[in-house]
Amino acid sequence: MRLAPLLLALAVTAPALAASRETRIPDAALATAAQLRERALADRTGWNVVESLTTEIGPRLAGSDADAKAVAWAQAKFKALGFDKVWIEPVTFPKWVRRSERAAVLGEHAQPLTVTALGGSPAGTVEAEIVRFADLAALEAAPAGSLAGKVAFVDYQMTSARDGSDYRNGGAIRSKGPSAAIRKGALAFLMRSAGTDNHRVAHTGITRFDEGLTPVPSASLTIPDADQLARLLQRGPVRVSLALDCGWDGEYTSHNVIGEITGRSQPEEVVVIGAHLDSWDLGTGAIDDGAGIGITMAAGHLIGQLKQAPKRTLRVIAFANEEQGLHGGKAYAAKHLGDIARHQIAAESDFGAGRIYAFNTGAPDHARKATEQIAQALAPLGIEYAPGKGSAGPDISPFAAKGMAWAWLAQDGSDYFDLHHNADDTLDKIDPSALAQNVAAYAVFAYLAAEAEGDFGSQLKE
Repeated sequence: MRLAPLLLALAVTAPALAASRETRIPDAALATAAQLRERALADRTGWNVVESLTTEIGPRLAGSDADAKAVAWAQAKFKALGFDKVWIEPVTFPKWVRRSERAAVLGEHAQPLTVTALGGSPAGTVEAEIVRFADLAALEAAPAGSLAGKVAFVDYQMTSARDGSDYRNGGAIRSKGPSAAIRKGALAFLMRSAGTDNHRVAHTGITRFDEGLTPVPSASLTIPDADQLARLLQRGPVRVSLALDCGWDGEYTSHNVIGEITGRSQPEEVVVIGAHLDSWDLGTGAIDDGAGIGITMAAGHLIGQLKQAPKRTLRVIAFANEEQGLHGGKAYAAKHLGDIARHQIAAESDFGAGRIYAFNTGAPDHARKATEQIAQALAPLGIEYAPGKGSAGPDISPFAAKGMAWAWLAQDGSDYFDLHHNADDTLDKIDPSALAQNVAAYAVFAYLAAEAEGDFGSQLKE
């Protein structure tokens, strides 16, 4: 064959081949999604679900009796909402328990302090002088042995932002601060709560102790109490007492709870949405993450009510024990790794109930058109397309790291860290209209992803 005709043939056929591989959303699906969006905005299923979970079960500390009750609740709720298939998958993890906690200033200015133990802290009682540090870097820069016989106190003040970006600093203090304090010789660790409120409620959360270190009692102070300690330190040395009764207590097996709406023509392929079922034990886990459970269950329910099921199966997952180490997400990824290519795309709701303001996917170029079409369908909800931004949600991140495609629906978290991991995380903080906007967004995204002609690029990474 002559070279010139061959090159001409390739030039003509290459665009057609590329176009045939491009993932798109059919017009009929876009029309159905518009109707679904409007129906979701007027529907109260999301609110009813989170109201039921937080009222009938309440706080859901991983490994507690309420954990088991929540698993049973989720199975029953999926069935009541009309999901075709409902099942559970085991998730085993270390069990941490909280029994009591108290602290006080000693001496001339004696007064009680309001604290809460950090998840993973051991029990212990300490009376010692505190040493204040402005942030984690200052603690890490302290001379070796300089905290011998003392209590480290990190007083970093988080700032609020729509994307919650300063949590990377507050969260790092909670996770890394205790180990840094131990290395300097500290007997215990205190931190200003990783929050942005001014209420006298302390924020908990998991901490870690580096291998080879002996853990010490570790707790967070309410923000007003941290301010009080800082003022007292301006008057001279301050001694405190800290008494925590908490710690690890064997292993526990909980479950991921999964509900499906079976696809009509490609049921072996799945679109995943989900949230985590567990919570911390101080509030009732309404924004973290009862809201996400309500949003994703309701979105699945509304899709299931359509006259015709979507092409692909919709899978909604209520993940176990996200709070103490993404245990449910890791277990799901490990169990389903061989099926990664069948997972069209996944998204997780785990940032409260604030309105969604931006959308993107991590899909490759051949699925960019479909991503843009979904973004256009979300635009009437006040959601902007944000190419190049976003990341996988916590529980889907272990699977995304292996190559599963992900979507990002960014919620307004301006007040999220006022409530995060504290006793103020209760149902009254959820705006029903904002919750409904979330349900509409997840329903539209999941339905259109399930109807797409083509894939979003999920494949196992080498």
